Amino acid sequence: MTIGDQQLPLPGVHPRGWELLTRERPRPESIRNRPWAWRLAVATVCFGAFMGQLDASIVTLTYQPLGAQFHAAPAAVEWVSLAYLLTLVALLVPVGRFSDAHGRKLMYLYGFGVFTLASAACGLAPSLLALVAFRVAQAVGAALMQANSVALVTTSAPPGRMRSALGMQAAGQAIGLALGPTVGGAVVATLGWRWVFLVNVPVGLVALAAGHYLLPRTRQRCAGARVDGIGVLLLALTTTGLMLALSVVSGLGWPLWSAGPLVPVAVAAGWALMKRQGECSRPLVDLALLRSNARGLLGGLSGYLVLFGPLVLVPVVLTRQGVGLMTSGLVLTALPLGFALAATGADRVLPRALPDRDRARLGAGISAVALGLLVLLPMTAGLLPFTLGLLGIGLGVFTPANNTAVMGAFPAESAGTGGGMVNMGRGLGTALGVAAVTLILHLVPGATGEQAAAAALLAFAVLMFPARRRASSS
Repeated sequence: MTIGDQQLPLPGVHPRGWELLTRERPRPESIRNRPWAWRLAVATVCFGAFMGQLDASIVTLTYQPLGAQFHAAPAAVEWVSLAYLLTLVALLVPVGRFSDAHGRKLMYLYGFGVFTLASAACGLAPSLLALVAFRVAQAVGAALMQANSVALVTTSAPPGRMRSALGMQAAGQAIGLALGPTVGGAVVATLGWRWVFLVNVPVGLVALAAGHYLLPRTRQRCAGARVDGIGVLLLALTTTGLMLALSVVSGLGWPLWSAGPLVPVAVAAGWALMKRQGECSRPLVDLALLRSNARGLLGGLSGYLVLFGPLVLVPVVLTRQGVGLMTSGLVLTALPLGFALAATGADRVLPRALPDRDRARLGAGISAVALGLLVLLPMTAGLLPFTLGLLGIGLGVFTPANNTAVMGAFPAESAGTGGGMVNMGRGLGTALGVAAVTLILHLVPGATGEQAAAAALLAFAVLMFPARRRASSS
């Protein structure tokens, strides 16, 4: 808990000798008292957004080199992404709650440190299994960052500037996504897949220094940080069981019958999780907050599914046409580039009085049109930049508006919990985008499978539309 600018250390830890590790450090007065200090804080959070999305978009381009080096099937290689995403999903909400009580800046900086060290380990991994294990460690750091990123933005920005601040964060994510395919294609083609992970190390070191000096300390805290460990385990069982079942059907290499037991185990764990959340005094997921924000959270999940699905689909499509990795990376750049332009420019083009839910509906509509074109038009290196760029614009309009509507429903002292739920939806959407596209391409070969995957993404875009009955509540 804090009183004014005073802060208590983590419980059970004596402040002397451990102060640097257990207490949030103040910003220098020369920064803290400036009217633009909030912009520096948001820009610092953009480091984390950039780093996470750079990593996410680069990794999809390593699937083929990893499969060749470790003699692994695509359904096995995809666990380089899925292990990361599922760990992230399981940890985001409990980490957000812990940060609400003990300091979002402190946990955010720890996240950078863990992520940077784990990235170096990934780059040195001797086997596919070791790489997957190091990706789990990397996800622990990412959870500490992502659970606090939205909260740090919303609590740093002055009243009336939240959407603009979230747009800046979304732009940071989009720049990471935009550079990912281009940088990733060049890095994989010239230096090899290991440098895809090693490139995170210098970015992480710069971000650690910036965060120490530019991020504000947590002033509003939520008492109590006890985490429902059984709830975390049940959530992990639910998501991992479902993703494993999808991977088995997608050609993981396990006996096909093993998918059968995984589904009921995952469903039973999900039912037990929901039952426990209704009875637990400190639930992992507040069902009341979940119900009141269900539509927005589902929209965020679907938006990231639609965003990451093409990042898996397009390299497969272009490789079958004989297009190289560097060219594939350049084509993919159109998607996050459109996202970045729309996320930063929508406030300048759209009327300021336009409610967030109407903005989200507009973005969802543009995305649906782009995906419709992706289904109908040939997927060639000449046409894909146009359709992917339009899809990025739609998602760039949708995401900041949807996040603003969702975060506006959470009280300030629970911003970390709300940010964790938003990012949990993002992680689930990303994992489902990777798994669903891999599954469809495995079950339906050739160009027919490519069109089927695009049609599935179009179906999920429909879920991005906000409910009309709630539009007036923006």
